[in-house]
Amino acid sequence: MLSFPNAKINIGLRITAKRPDGFHTLQSGFYPVNWTDALEIIPTETFAFSSSGLTIPGSNPGQNLCVRAYNMLRADFHLPPVQIHLHKIIPIGAGLGGGSSDAAFALKMLNERFTLGLTMGQLENYARRLGSDCAFFVENRPVYCIAKGDVFEEIDLNLSGYHALLVYPNVAISTAEAYAGVRPQQPETSLRGQLTAPVATWRDTVRNDFEDSLFPKYPLLARIKAELYEAGAVYASMSGSGSTVYGLFNTPVLVPNQFRDYRVWKGRLQ
Repeated sequence: MLSFPNAKINIGLRITAKRPDGFHTLQSGFYPVNWTDALEIIPTETFAFSSSGLTIPGSNPGQNLCVRAYNMLRADFHLPPVQIHLHKIIPIGAGLGGGSSDAAFALKMLNERFTLGLTMGQLENYARRLGSDCAFFVENRPVYCIAKGDVFEEIDLNLSGYHALLVYPNVAISTAEAYAGVRPQQPETSLRGQLTAPVATWRDTVRNDFEDSLFPKYPLLARIKAELYEAGAVYASMSGSGSTVYGLFNTPVLVPNQFRDYRVWKGRLQ
């Protein structure tokens, strides 16, 4: 069984408070993007995990989110051994949710392959145990996120027809590093309301709070955002807490020469 776990971008991200458990509460729009990894799961006599493509940090394969997803379901459903192979393409530490997507797709694939009968809601509950944004990739559709980024509300957020250019400048930013610099505050205006306004207004209203602390530390990110606007983007922003900066365009966009040494993805949003 083969699937292609996809990335996501954040449309706005507000950090509103720090929770007693050490996590933060946030508000954000999550939108799926077709920059994908490749994940294969097949039955075998002895469990095995392997990977190719980008190097995955960490020396313990047992900590990989796909392996943890399998072990969770195995504990409840006595799954037989499988071989998992992950071909990693989505950059790591990029704010695109690639690892979370891999785990969520692993849960869905195992549910289908072994006819476990888990509902979407049940799969999301398993996914929440693996990571705050992991549950998003179960249904994998535009949503408005609150709480830790794992509680979803319906929102009329349709970017189909817009062309996106995602730029990863070969700088990995860990979640811990990103959150170390944020100052939670309640926004004066609802992000939800801003997201339902025309995209042309977002440049002046929709912001990612991580930019305040990460742009001074990584001026390259601020420069990429400015260059995306110069290239004609209607809206540009950091995605999540990582180093990817994206632009939304009304028409197909050529990759500017200054991005030639970076990892980029471009395509039409669905």
